[in-house]
Amino acid sequence: MAQPSEVVRSPVLTIDADLLFSESLFGQRLTADIQASSEELATENRRIASELEAEERRLTERRGEMTPDAFRAEAEAFDARVQRIRQEQDAKERALGAQVQAAEDAFLNAVRPVLGQLMVERGAAVILDRRTVVLSVGAVDITDAAIARIDAEMGEGMSLPELEGPQD
Repeated sequence: MAQPSEVVRSPVLTIDADLLFSESLFGQRLTADIQASSEELATENRRIASELEAEERRLTERRGEMTPDAFRAEAEAFDARVQRIRQEQDAKERALGAQVQAAEDAFLNAVRPVLGQLMVERGAAVILDRRTVVLSVGAVDITDAAIARIDAEMGEGMSLPELEGPQD
């Protein structure tokens, strides 16, 4: 059995891509960036909901002072505005969801050279995601070594401007 300090040489290595992302400083920073954008959107959604509820209350309170046609026109305009806002906010939520996949893809592209170095050092021809492997010896899993190397070489990683928060 290999000692922890030994470097196992194998033509096939495995990594846990999810762990690589979630446990590395770079992946954690990307996750924090997305979480901050998510919290911003949630705050915006709460503010909008509060404003719309207040507007709906004011419209309901004025109903007795309005003709049925005037009230119907204002109510329809309010409903159309609510529907438009809902569509806009839903689009922002979908865009934020897409950012998660984009962040993971950008992360894997950015760390590819580090993984390539580990592959060469260990004489491997391929690195597979551990989830696709049915059976293996634990010594071929380089997730911990990859995380340590990514942290040492990349720290929190580079800026990925395409992953900025949802736009108003």
